[in-house]
Amino acid sequence: MRKENLALIAKLVPSLRKFTGFLGSISILCAQPVLADRLTKPEPELHITQAELNNILVSEGSKNAFRTAFDVGDELFEHPFIAEEGAGANVGNGQLFTLVPRADLSGQDEWATHSPKRVTGPNAQSCNICHGQPVGDGAGPVVMNNVRDPLHSGDMGSFINRQPPHIFGIGALQRLAEEMSEELEAVQQQARTEALASNSEITLPLSTKGIEFGTITAFPDGTLNTSMVEGIDSDLLVKPIEWKGITPYIRAFVRDANHNELGMQAVEIAGDGIDGDGDGVADELSVGDITAMVIYQAAQPRPTTKRELARLGIIPRLSSEEITRIERGKDLFTEIECASCHKPELTLNDPVFQEPSRNPNYRDETFPAGQDPVQRGIDPQNPISFDLTRDIPDNIIRQRNGRITHLGNFQRNTEGGAIVRLYGDLKRHDMGAELAESIDEAGTGASVFITKELWGVGSTAPYLHDGRATTLAEAILLHGGEGADSQHLYQSLPDEDQTALITYLNNLVLYKNED
Repeated sequence: MRKENLALIAKLVPSLRKFTGFLGSISILCAQPVLADRLTKPEPELHITQAELNNILVSEGSKNAFRTAFDVGDELFEHPFIAEEGAGANVGNGQLFTLVPRADLSGQDEWATHSPKRVTGPNAQSCNICHGQPVGDGAGPVVMNNVRDPLHSGDMGSFINRQPPHIFGIGALQRLAEEMSEELEAVQQQARTEALASNSEITLPLSTKGIEFGTITAFPDGTLNTSMVEGIDSDLLVKPIEWKGITPYIRAFVRDANHNELGMQAVEIAGDGIDGDGDGVADELSVGDITAMVIYQAAQPRPTTKRELARLGIIPRLSSEEITRIERGKDLFTEIECASCHKPELTLNDPVFQEPSRNPNYRDETFPAGQDPVQRGIDPQNPISFDLTRDIPDNIIRQRNGRITHLGNFQRNTEGGAIVRLYGDLKRHDMGAELAESIDEAGTGASVFITKELWGVGSTAPYLHDGRATTLAEAILLHGGEGADSQHLYQSLPDEDQTALITYLNNLVLYKNED
């Protein structure tokens, strides 16, 4: 009965997804212009090998390899995996999925003995079940929060809670992190060179893209003092992914999410031919599958604004009163120092995303299961690549006057780079005791979180890492620690100015063609 029921669910979920996606789209789509269709092509296969992707790269070129990987990744992101494919795991009483980590199950093939270890779930059959608000690849409501037990304690007091964020623009975040880390590494090398030349200690500020990460001191013998580094680890790597800022690149995020949330174990995380979670299925996701999912997520469109959507005729024109409030809120955002951490924009010098990354710190030297990525076709000399300012497949809009707008692409500047309006700084900050978690999951501090990018925030209530803030006003009022000054300044504003600030934030939305 279990397999028959899962098969029935597998048939129903795509229809439900389209229906709920339609309802989510209605919330912001009115007077919609004609949408430019993607190139008509057969439905892609669900799985793909890295060898197949590399053959396309060699024989058909980079553009076709990118589009193939994107389309396969799209299918994998939406696919409701079933038990025969490896979905779920043994979580007791014959069940495959759980919303609560089960460290109490320590028998053969049970949750606590899975390899590699799980910190949550499995709790879903597809990625878009959690990332679907208000449109596909968006955020998740509180009911989709994942409960984590990083210590495998089985103690509910040591559990932590995570709300699924949207994944729009995530490729630009990785590229920003790569460039920022390279610039910080250059400062470190400069300090070492000057210390050696002067035979004295040299302290330099760690600054990149207008963001300060403390200082670093080098000594003539080549050693370093990193005790004054702020907001990142002493390795000077900017890690833009997860609420704690602990994951540097999308590939690591993708395979861990598949393992933890879906129970789908990639060969690069479990090993070739290894059934690491005792569900009777090995090799559940190939190296090529993970590459496809990386490309799909990295090529998600940028978030937008209601004002931009109104200009394109996607939603009705905004009232003059709302526009006035948005403009006033924009000024207030800077005045009460929100922009000191939630920086409205950063500039990306090179907008080309590559998988694997050209930066060795943002790709695997070896896979978690020990394989050599280059031998498995993940070669930085032959990457799948695309331009974030030209090649985003979604949100291509043909207006009624015939003009085509590539709404998903990031804006290109005059130097050939990209303007990334993220409202963030990719830096960790202490947010005060009220937001501190019961455990320090990653050694970064129980009350320390990476600045959450605010792009799309008007579409992704509730707020904060665990969804505890049901409104933006509540989220602001919960800012403590390094955010306390902005909280106090917000509280001191007259009501009409508080309303203007919230209106400005609600202007930052997600949009996607659901065709």
